[in-house]
Amino acid sequence: MSDEMLVQNGSPTLAGIKTGNLFTCPYTDRRQTMHELQQLNKRLVPKGLRILPLRYSAERVLVYLYRPSRLEKDLSEKEAVELLENAGYRHENANQCVIELIRRINDVDTEFPHEIGLFLSYPPEDVRGFISHRENRSVGCKLVGTWRVYGDVQKARKTFEEYRKCTENYCRQWSSGVPLSRLVVAV
Repeated sequence: MSDEMLVQNGSPTLAGIKTGNLFTCPYTDRRQTMHELQQLNKRLVPKGLRILPLRYSAERVLVYLYRPSRLEKDLSEKEAVELLENAGYRHENANQCVIELIRRINDVDTEFPHEIGLFLSYPPEDVRGFISHRENRSVGCKLVGTWRVYGDVQKARKTFEEYRKCTENYCRQWSSGVPLSRLVVAV
C-alpha cells in the first residue's frame, strides 16, 4: 500500500480532523499486505494513528485508518453507546468495539454493520437515521455527501467542505513532494 493511497483516501484522518477513513486497496499477496500494514503502523502509531485490514476479498482489502484516542472519545458519547448497545456491542473500550466490527464485517450471515459510521466520525443521529430507514434510505434523508444526513444539514455541509478542502490540500502537497511523515499530524 502506497503513501499516496493513504493521502488520497485518508487525508482528514491524517490531518486529525476526522476519527477514521475506510477504503479498499488492491492486493495480490495477503502476507505481503500484512507486512506493509505493519510497516505503516510503525510510522503511524507514534503519531496517534493506526491502520488495520478489516476484510480481505479476492483482490481487494478493506482498510481502516483511524485515531484510537479519538475513536474512544466518539464511542463514549451517550448516543453512540446506545446505538452500539442496541446493535449488540459490549462497550468495554474502543479496541473491543473495533474487534467486534471486524467480526461483523466478516460474518457473511449478517447484514453489513451500518453502525460503522460511528467509527468514521459520522454524527450518531445520522447513523441512527440511516439504520432506522433501512427499507428506504431516502426517507427522512436531508442531504447526501460523505454520509447520508438525517440531522443537522448546516453542520454536515460545513464538515463535507472541510474534508474536501483537506483532501485537496493534502493531495496537492503530496504531488509537490511533501512526504507522508510531514503530512501526518500528531494529535
